[in-house]
Amino acid sequence: MKALLLAAGLGTRLRPLTDTVPKCLVPIHGVPLLDYWLRLAFAGGIQRCLLNTHWLAEKVAAHVAASPWRDRVDLVYEPELLGTGGTLLANRAWFGDGPVLVAHADNLTDFDVAAFRTAHAARPAGCAMTMLAFRTDAPGTCGILELDPLGIVRQFHEKVANPPGNLANGAVYILEPELLDAIAAASAAKASPFVDLSTEIIPAFLGRILAWETTGYHRDIGNPESLARAHEEFRPHMDAP
Repeated sequence: MKALLLAAGLGTRLRPLTDTVPKCLVPIHGVPLLDYWLRLAFAGGIQRCLLNTHWLAEKVAAHVAASPWRDRVDLVYEPELLGTGGTLLANRAWFGDGPVLVAHADNLTDFDVAAFRTAHAARPAGCAMTMLAFRTDAPGTCGILELDPLGIVRQFHEKVANPPGNLANGAVYILEPELLDAIAAASAAKASPFVDLSTEIIPAFLGRILAWETTGYHRDIGNPESLARAHEEFRPHMDAP
């Protein structure tokens, strides 16, 4: 399985730090966030990773070129951001015909990639996506999930006041090729390469998404408060690659 790690974000809420450091290279315990992701992905059986870049792209490219994973990572520069769906569609040929793992690599996590892949392989009939879920301490800032007894997503509440619970979308997915077909249709319908997965695609697949809850650590480090909490809470296990 291949993986798309979305690494093009501007990190505006982390300025002035991200004026000179790409968000995906912000360090936690001295380790760039991207390194946690690459270590996690390859340890979990991912064969190859694609990174999309935009802000300070040359620094991301230089970091990857000097990393132990450089021979297993490809980069694609986006002059204009395309949204999660748009990036998937623009690089569809790279993914091939099988399922693909997609992750917003601006979250700090230690979820079990191999177990996530196993859950997707054993998903209920009809499900075209498996979504990482986690328990959040800030449900109003997340997409909150309502599941049926089989763990299938029936309702999705994207950043609403007083959502029903704290089980949140972790912005990590395994997608079957028909999701790419839906993205292509959405892009063609509005004659735009920009497609947002959360708002334009996921609502159409309610009832066909398996949620898999991680018992590990998962936090968006996109603002100074969250980044500070990550430094306090996260206990990394960075062995040699």
